Amino acid sequence: MTRVTAQAARAKFWNDWLSQHLAAEIRARVSGVVERDDTLVIFAESAAWSARLRYSVQELEREILAAAPGLTAIVVRVRPR
Repeated sequence: MTRVTAQAARAKFWNDWLSQHLAAEIRARVSGVVERDDTLVIFAESAAWSARLRYSVQELEREILAAAPGLTAIVVRVRPR
């Protein structure tokens, strides 16, 4: 149960972080965020929004990695709501 609680806390952390750093238009299209091992996976609601999100994340990559030093990769995937 501790692992589930930790994952939920990390997801909340990243949702809050992304809300502060992404443009509202793009943030509204994020359908989920999860940390898997050393990778941050950010889900967009469609392929078109995934491409836009990927560019925004590239611009924030240094800040994202600084917020969580254990991360080594950031991936953007599609997951419809």
